[in-house]
Amino acid sequence: MTRRRKRYDRQFKIAAAKTVLSGEVRVVDLAKELDIKDSTLRRWAQEYEEMGEAAFPGNGSPKVSKGYEIVKLRKKVEELEFENEMLKEFRAFLSQGHA
Repeated sequence: MTRRRKRYDRQFKIAAAKTVLSGEVRVVDLAKELDIKDSTLRRWAQEYEEMGEAAFPGNGSPKVSKGYEIVKLRKKVEELEFENEMLKEFRAFLSQGHA
Protein backbone atom coordinates (compact mmCIF):
# COMPACT_ATOMS: atom_id res chain seq x y z
CA MET A 1 0.00 0.00 0.00
CA THR A 2 1.44 3.37 -1.01
CA ARG A 3 1.24 6.28 1.34
CA ARG A 4 -0.28 9.45 -0.12
CA ARG A 5 1.58 12.66 0.48
CA LYS A 6 -0.39 15.13 2.57
CA ARG A 7 -1.09 18.56 1.13
CA TYR A 8 -1.67 21.64 3.24
CA ASP A 9 -3.35 24.82 2.10
CA ARG A 10 -1.84 28.28 2.28
CA GLN A 11 -3.77 29.39 5.38
CA PHE A 12 -2.67 26.32 7.31
CA LYS A 13 1.00 26.89 6.44
CA ILE A 14 0.85 30.59 7.33
CA ALA A 15 -0.85 29.90 10.65
CA ALA A 16 1.72 27.23 11.51
CA ALA A 17 4.63 29.48 10.47
CA LYS A 18 3.29 32.40 12.52
CA THR A 19 2.95 30.16 15.56
CA VAL A 20 6.54 28.97 15.19
CA LEU A 21 7.88 32.50 14.70
CA SER A 22 5.93 33.83 17.69
CA GLY A 23 7.81 31.44 19.95
CA GLU A 24 4.63 30.46 21.81
CA VAL A 25 5.18 26.76 21.20
CA ARG A 26 8.31 24.71 20.55
CA VAL A 27 8.65 23.55 16.95
CA VAL A 28 8.87 19.91 18.00
CA ASP A 29 5.69 20.14 20.08
CA LEU A 30 3.71 21.91 17.36
CA ALA A 31 4.93 19.43 14.75
CA LYS A 32 3.66 16.53 16.88
CA GLU A 33 0.35 18.29 17.45
CA LEU A 34 -0.11 18.94 13.73
CA ASP A 35 1.24 15.51 12.76
CA ILE A 36 3.95 16.88 10.45
CA LYS A 37 7.72 16.71 10.46
CA ASP A 38 9.49 19.42 12.47
CA SER A 39 11.83 20.03 9.51
CA THR A 40 8.81 20.82 7.33
CA LEU A 41 7.51 23.23 9.94
CA ARG A 42 10.90 24.96 10.19
CA ARG A 43 11.03 25.30 6.40
CA TRP A 44 7.56 26.88 6.34
CA ALA A 45 8.56 29.31 9.08
CA GLN A 46 11.73 30.27 7.21
CA GLU A 47 9.85 30.77 3.94
CA TYR A 48 7.20 32.88 5.68
CA GLU A 49 9.86 34.93 7.46
CA GLU A 50 11.64 35.64 4.15
CA MET A 51 8.59 36.26 1.96
CA GLY A 52 5.91 37.43 4.40
CA GLU A 53 2.37 37.33 3.06
CA ALA A 54 3.69 36.49 -0.42
CA ALA A 55 4.76 33.07 0.83
CA PHE A 56 2.89 29.97 -0.34
CA PRO A 57 0.98 31.44 -3.33
CA GLY A 58 -1.47 29.27 -5.22
CA ASN A 59 -1.89 25.96 -3.46
CA GLY A 60 1.11 26.60 -1.22
CA SER A 61 3.63 24.50 -3.12
CA PRO A 62 7.25 25.74 -3.08
CA LYS A 63 7.53 25.06 -6.82
CA VAL A 64 4.61 27.37 -7.42
CA SER A 65 6.15 30.04 -5.22
CA LYS A 66 9.39 29.97 -7.24
CA GLY A 67 7.44 30.36 -10.49
CA TYR A 68 5.33 33.05 -8.90
CA GLU A 69 8.46 34.87 -7.77
CA ILE A 70 9.89 34.79 -11.30
CA VAL A 71 6.69 36.22 -12.77
CA LYS A 72 6.59 38.88 -10.06
CA LEU A 73 10.21 39.88 -10.73
CA ARG A 74 9.67 40.03 -14.50
CA LYS A 75 6.70 42.33 -13.97
CA LYS A 76 8.80 44.54 -11.69
CA VAL A 77 11.58 44.71 -14.32
CA GLU A 78 9.01 45.75 -16.92
CA GLU A 79 7.69 48.51 -14.63
CA LEU A 80 11.20 49.79 -13.89
CA GLU A 81 12.11 49.82 -17.58
CA PHE A 82 8.98 51.87 -18.29
CA GLU A 83 9.85 54.31 -15.50
CA ASN A 84 13.40 54.60 -16.83
CA GLU A 85 12.10 55.44 -20.29
CA MET A 86 9.76 58.09 -18.86
CA LEU A 87 12.62 59.67 -16.89
CA LYS A 88 14.82 59.76 -20.00
CA GLU A 89 12.07 61.51 -21.94
CA PHE A 90 11.52 63.97 -19.09
CA ARG A 91 15.25 64.72 -18.89
CA ALA A 92 15.33 65.34 -22.67
CA PHE A 93 12.32 67.62 -22.33
CA LEU A 94 14.03 69.63 -19.58
CA SER A 95 17.29 69.87 -21.51
CA GLN A 96 15.43 71.55 -24.40
CA GLY A 97 14.81 74.53 -22.15
CA HIS A 98 11.25 73.81 -21.08
CA ALA A 99 12.07 74.18 -17.42
